Amino acid sequence: MDRDVHLVLDPLRLLASIPQATAILLAERPAAVVATGGYVTIPVLVAARLLGLPSLLWEGNVVPGRSVRATARLASVLAVADPSTCRALGRRSGCYVTGTPIRDVRAVDREAARRRFDIPPGARALLVFGGSQAARRLNGAVLEALPRLCERFWCLHVAGADGYAAALAAREALPPDRRSRYRPFPFLHDEMADALAAADLLVGRAGASTLAEAAAFGLPVVIVPYPGAAGHQLANAERVVAAGAGRLVPDERFDAAALLDAAALLDRPAEHAAMAAAARSLARPGAAEAVAELVLALAQRRPLPEPARIERLAAGSAA
Repeated sequence: MDRDVHLVLDPLRLLASIPQATAILLAERPAAVVATGGYVTIPVLVAARLLGLPSLLWEGNVVPGRSVRATARLASVLAVADPSTCRALGRRSGCYVTGTPIRDVRAVDREAARRRFDIPPGARALLVFGGSQAARRLNGAVLEALPRLCERFWCLHVAGADGYAAALAAREALPPDRRSRYRPFPFLHDEMADALAAADLLVGRAGASTLAEAAAFGLPVVIVPYPGAAGHQLANAERVVAAGAGRLVPDERFDAAALLDAAALLDRPAEHAAMAAAARSLARPGAAEAVAELVLALAQRRPLPEPARIERLAAGSAA
């Protein structure tokens, strides 16, 4: 019953939000509007269109969500992570491939990062990170595999607040000589860039930002897509796998055995190196600069840059 009520009320709430969004934009008088998808952006983009304000809509998923599909024609410019997204949105012009803006990781030093996490020189390390949704599946696999995993590898594990106590208990249950090889954390904020730099393999979900940061570090990925979200993560994962930078394990098949099999990639240097090179080919370290260039052009009412210039900026090449 509650779901049926929201199916009726949500469109009405969105309609009622358009005058509110219009009033805010009139009061703030922005030079341009930037939206990143989700239903909350619909009234803002409608209001911007009504007021003649230029707008940029960014979509990081390969398969665009319903709200993005609904508002793509309202935006002056689209910025996407994959060329197929432009085709899915029916935009032949005004759609730029920028990649996914991430934190600037170009100055992160791998050896210094490994020292911060007490990973010895030459040791092989994996990072397991469940993202913001449904880390329980990954956590369970780590804890079950832990004794065998730590025989050969170091493991950095972001377990989330709910999984952290169990992870600490599992660490204490390890033999003393293996305990230092397992480093659980509830969260990593500023330290996440160091964790990615320190690792040799990432095991995680298929959020656009996670995959973009892995690519920036040339990090092979074993991807366990979150099964919800209308299949967006599966499409993101398939793009990485098709490029040769990752392996895909369905959520329902990911367990301790699957994790140990994934970690075995670290025992195959040639395969690992090929996947790392493929990951680097996907990297768009200048994505934030590319999006900023488009926003400034809109705000200053300048002609939009050529797509080739934006792609060079996104790739980190000289414009």
